Amino acid sequence: MVEQMDSFVSGISTADGESPDWPQPVLVENEGGASDWLLICEHASPHIPARYARLGLPAGVEQEHIGWDIGAADLARALSRRLDAPLALAGYSRLLIDLNRPLGAPTSIPAVSERTEIPGNVGLDEAERRFRAERLFRPFHDRVAELIAARERTGRRTRILTVHTFTPIFLDALRPWRLGVLAAGSRRLAEMLLAELLAVAPGFSMTLDEPYRIAIDEDYAIPVHGDARGHDALLIEVRNDELETPDAVAAWAGRLAEALGRI
Repeated sequence: MVEQMDSFVSGISTADGESPDWPQPVLVENEGGASDWLLICEHASPHIPARYARLGLPAGVEQEHIGWDIGAADLARALSRRLDAPLALAGYSRLLIDLNRPLGAPTSIPAVSERTEIPGNVGLDEAERRFRAERLFRPFHDRVAELIAARERTGRRTRILTVHTFTPIFLDALRPWRLGVLAAGSRRLAEMLLAELLAVAPGFSMTLDEPYRIAIDEDYAIPVHGDARGHDALLIEVRNDELETPDAVAAWAGRLAEALGRI
């Protein structure tokens, strides 16, 4: 098996041009939206090109949470429509390379996700790591940076909101919150958003800095596109069992749009 995987990994070096199996790494929707908010969804897709043979995983595993944030793209699109906000969506699975991790971080190209080993990410050579960075990571973030720069040139206010989801259980630990608001530099804004959400949805379990905290060595969009450029930047995490139907997605988009409109 090890020899087979070594051969498999070394045979991956280039994409065969644009095709349905190799889509653009970023899809921008509603680019001209009037909102101050710019939405980013780094884990919007479970797509893995066929040549990667699902990274050695059983069929369907990439559709689980380790492959993408289930429900995040639907929520981000619904929120984009309600806010009239531009939205950048990722085109590939985070199992290939995580767009919300700095390049070179241990979880950038994970060999293990929760308890699942990712055979196709074990023992990667530098050429393959560089290929994924240049083909998937950099184009996504370059495009986001272009969107922000275009707004800066015209003096438009920019607030960044990245949209994520999390699982109800992680490594056997229950996660009781229905939503978490995360921030690094924009602490006051995060507190304001949480207060407005609690007013919109009293009785809901929502909190700050759960299910994790923003860290400069573990996160990318908030530190780089937000804090480093002087823009307000927040990350929201919605528990994915809250987004299982279109009506549920619409309800969360409504709550979030109402709360965001008040801060």
